[in-house]
Order: sequence, then structure tokens, then C-alpha cells
Amino acid sequence: MAHVLLITSSPRGADSLSSRFATDIAEGIKTSSAGTLKVRDLVADPLPHITSAYIQGRVTPPEDRTPEQAAAVRLAQELVDELKAADVVVLGSGMINFGPSSQLKAWFDHVTWPAVTFGYGDNGPRGFLTGKKVYLVVATGGVFSEGVWAPFDFQSNYLRHLLGFIGLTAVEMVRIEGTVFGPDAAKAVIANTETTVQALLVRAA
Repeated sequence: MAHVLLITSSPRGADSLSSRFATDIAEGIKTSSAGTLKVRDLVADPLPHITSAYIQGRVTPPEDRTPEQAAAVRLAQELVDELKAADVVVLGSGMINFGPSSQLKAWFDHVTWPAVTFGYGDNGPRGFLTGKKVYLVVATGGVFSEGVWAPFDFQSNYLRHLLGFIGLTAVEMVRIEGTVFGPDAAKAVIANTETTVQALLVRAA
């Protein structure tokens, strides 16, 4: 039985392919493992951007925190606890201006927490959230996996880096790209992604 955490972050609503296919993966793994599913929709329930209350609060003893600091740390702890509880993390991200959405960036800013989700040792940084499988679903209108636009993919590499930094290194990525080249191209991309997701779910079962 797997406990699955689904995180969606695209502001495109019902038109979001990253959210659609991330949801398909999360629900498929939940069903095949007779597991549980926790959904964190960062657009429907956006997180605040971090402020000094969080920066100072996380290094202040609990008994000395202001109410604002206590609330900021409590929210971050809730997000970290969700990650710790998950066996499988499914993360959907649609490219916005060559990178992830600000909603997703805010989530990472909360959970990238010194001495809680990562630390430093003699060999450099070490992530603490190990032993989990991550499915990263990234959507782009153009083609960024190769060709002239590849240098401008500040989404997938950045997300893989942040995940790995906190210990989430077992990452399988699903790319949805090239949907802006007309209706036929979009249909083909969607059909190919459906096939990819079905194969993924067979392997994950």
C-alpha cells in the first residue's frame, strides 16, 4: 500500500495537461497499490510567499516565536510532514516564462528547510527526504527537451535539482511538449502522453 502525495501547480485550470496527467498517475498508483492519496493543489489553495516571519521563525526557539513566526513555521512543517509521510510524490508543473510557476516556487521555498529537509556535511549538502519515488510531470507549449530551445528550459533541470537537494533523487520525468504547433500536433502529444502514462502505471503496479 502506497501513500501518494499529488502536487499540482499550473494556473491553467482545466486546460492544464501537467495537472491532468499528474492526477492520472497519482490516482493510478493509489488504485493499483490500494493506497491513499493526499492532494495539494497550489493554485486552488495557494501558499503565501515566504517572509521574514518564516526566515526568522525557523531559527527561533518555539517558545520565543512571535505569533506570525509560529504560524509561518507551522505551515512549513505541515508541508514537510506531507512529504515525509509520502511513499510516492507526483508533481505536476506547467512552464511559465521558461520556469515553474510562482505557486510551485513558493512550495519549494517552504520545504527546502536547513536541518529539516537538508543539511551540510564534510562532503557538501545532503538531502534528508530519501527513499521515495517521484514522478515529475512537466508541460511546455514548445519543445524544450532538445533543439534550439533546450538552453531555455529553466523548469525541468531546476525542479530536478531542488528535488535532489532535499533527498528526492529517484525521479522519473514525463514531458508533455509541443502542443502549440496546431490542433493535430496537440492531439498527437496528448495521445503519446496517454500511452506513456499507461506504460508507467504498468511498471509501477
